[in-house]
Amino acid sequence: MSSSAPSAAADQPSASRNHLVLVTYTAAIFLSALLLFSVQPLFTRMVLPRLGGSPAVWSVAMVFFQTLLLAGYAYAHVLMQIKNRAIPVAVHLVLLAVAMLTLPLSIAGVFGEPPTSGYAFWLLGLFAISIGLPFFALAANNPLLQAWFVRTGHPAGPDPYFLYASSNIGSFLALLSYPVLLEPLLTLRMQNLLWTCGYGLLILLIAGCGALLLSSPALAATDLATEETDAPPPSWPVRARWIFLAAVPSGLLIAVTAHISTDVAAAPLLWVLPLSLYLLTWVLVFQSRPLLPHKWMLMLQPLAIAGTILLLAVGGEQNLLLTLGGHQLCFFVIAMACHGELARTRPPAKYLTGFYVALSLGGMVGGLFAGLISPFVFSWIAEYPILLALAALCRPSDGDEALPRVSRWYWLLLAALAVALIAPTLLPPGRIWAWLEEHRVWTSGAVGVFAAALAILLKAGRWKVFATVALALLLVRIYPADDGRVETVRSFFGVHKILVTPNGQYHVLMHGTTIHGAQKYQNDDGTPVAGRPEPISYYHKDGGIGQAITAVRERKGAPLRVAVIGVGSGTLTCAAEPGETWKFFEIDQTMVDTARDPKYFTYIRNCAPDFKPVIGDARLTFAKEPDGIYDLIIVDAYSSDAIPIHLATEEAMKIYKDKLAPQGAVVMHVSNRHLELSSVIVGIADANDLKSWVFSEDSGRDDEYIFSTSVVVSAREEADVGKLAASEQWAETEADEKQWVWTDDYSNIIGALYRRLRDGEQ
Repeated sequence: MSSSAPSAAADQPSASRNHLVLVTYTAAIFLSALLLFSVQPLFTRMVLPRLGGSPAVWSVAMVFFQTLLLAGYAYAHVLMQIKNRAIPVAVHLVLLAVAMLTLPLSIAGVFGEPPTSGYAFWLLGLFAISIGLPFFALAANNPLLQAWFVRTGHPAGPDPYFLYASSNIGSFLALLSYPVLLEPLLTLRMQNLLWTCGYGLLILLIAGCGALLLSSPALAATDLATEETDAPPPSWPVRARWIFLAAVPSGLLIAVTAHISTDVAAAPLLWVLPLSLYLLTWVLVFQSRPLLPHKWMLMLQPLAIAGTILLLAVGGEQNLLLTLGGHQLCFFVIAMACHGELARTRPPAKYLTGFYVALSLGGMVGGLFAGLISPFVFSWIAEYPILLALAALCRPSDGDEALPRVSRWYWLLLAALAVALIAPTLLPPGRIWAWLEEHRVWTSGAVGVFAAALAILLKAGRWKVFATVALALLLVRIYPADDGRVETVRSFFGVHKILVTPNGQYHVLMHGTTIHGAQKYQNDDGTPVAGRPEPISYYHKDGGIGQAITAVRERKGAPLRVAVIGVGSGTLTCAAEPGETWKFFEIDQTMVDTARDPKYFTYIRNCAPDFKPVIGDARLTFAKEPDGIYDLIIVDAYSSDAIPIHLATEEAMKIYKDKLAPQGAVVMHVSNRHLELSSVIVGIADANDLKSWVFSEDSGRDDEYIFSTSVVVSAREEADVGKLAASEQWAETEADEKQWVWTDDYSNIIGALYRRLRDGEQ
């Protein structure tokens, strides 16, 4: 016995070797996650110009990445069934080396212009061919390296889940650094080269991990403990529960992202925020000592669901902080509760790779539901409330010890909150029903909060919370936030609402909470509006766009030839005069169908019955137009509050300039609640040797659906813009030399957001 002790001790890895193993594996997993999640916004930014900057591009990208994660995890699971340690190491290093040959990242040459339909599937194919192999190799690293780590003989091997937290820290930092550091400071080309160098470094680190694994004792004590554990394999109901717990927050991630990006900007700056919070929840729940205890999250989860219901009922998108903060805070709590359940029920290390396959399968299922199925099935973002109700089922079952015990002070506080929300209903009897009718949104929201609080008071498990949440969501749907009658139209590019005001006087086109057009159907005395419709909203003759059209028309003294990028409600068809040629470019066919439908708007029927727009991304379709033919080019292409970035770059302005007649002008509509874009347009115009004049004035007529506008007109010479050059409402503006010009290779959403906040405008 005594003679074998020194030999056994000698077989154990030294402390220094343990340290080397830990550092090498942690660094490899961290860098792998950093690369994995920085490639998402990077490549999505490269693809956005192909599809008009639609937020749906990000949703489809998420589905692709989650699907590849599942494939990578399954590959790792199969590879680790091989008993010979050398084979998995060799196979994976070969895969990484082959993937390296496809770098730097680029869009596959076989993909030209996108189709007029089936965008989602075209985009999935583009991602698969362009970056499928390197992403697949990266996706396998996390479970594969953790499984290798278990077999190195390191003392922490039996419980390697702390490395999963390290992986998600890398992912979290990657996504936050993109909008804050990479996008504002580096061009896309430099980002791409930096990413490629990081991939090469990762191969060296993984080779080091493989060498440490192969030099480990053939059967280390921790390895033996892991492989020969008596713990039974997870049952299929347990695996199904893991899949469900992973699917709900994954689907919510896409639903929340679609909701907030619709109303602010189609740019990585805002898209990465929900995903960063999603990854942060993984970091927190897999800590050895969680910073936020799971019972706290279970206690807060019904309130978070109720808070989201309230936000959906009341709105609040006019306030940037409420839009971004409210929805994301509630999403964070819900995801923490779901992922905390996964961490609480995780299996022994022996079943690690199978556990990760279940997580990735759930992530893919949630992504498929929210990103691909829902846009085809629902005419509005119904997946958001559906997933909120399903989130209640992620709670432990009734009687489970994981459910929190609620003190009397806690439920008294919740009861006080519920009473405060419904207190305005405590009016004299004759006024109660009138108030309820006038403020039905607040009532339904208060019901949601009160129902969630009641569920906690009853120490409810999943089914009682599910029932109360479903009831509150039903009330919100029955009593919507919009006044009047609302119809919705959904496509790959988002959800549009057509609102008829309560008195039927106006029909209003909205995307999110942003109005994109309106038409007056009745006069103030209730009689129908007869004759040719008058352009209103942003296109009234006294607004920036209307003045620009009039000035160029008067300067030319002859019929105009005009190109308009963006159809909206078709308002600008009625800005044309007899003998003029107006050609429209639109990416979304459903938008054209809506504008053509006389039950919604009659501009096109009355002013352009032979309306034949060019369908497709205007950056591609407009570039095919002959040079030097347009007297006026109007760029009014929106996705809610965001002008697609690729239509506001130096290269885009060059296309517009090339299509202008010798004395032509470009009109850019840049009204935006959250981003200052006038200086961006002035900069790209100056880079193309064009002068610019800026119009920004409050109409003071919002009640008539005639809105203030921010417009930039750019032309070669002062004379080209006619009387605008001498107008006090228009200011000739020089480019800011300190501000980088936006190009196809560079944009800076952070800067545009900062300038808007600095100017004190919302």
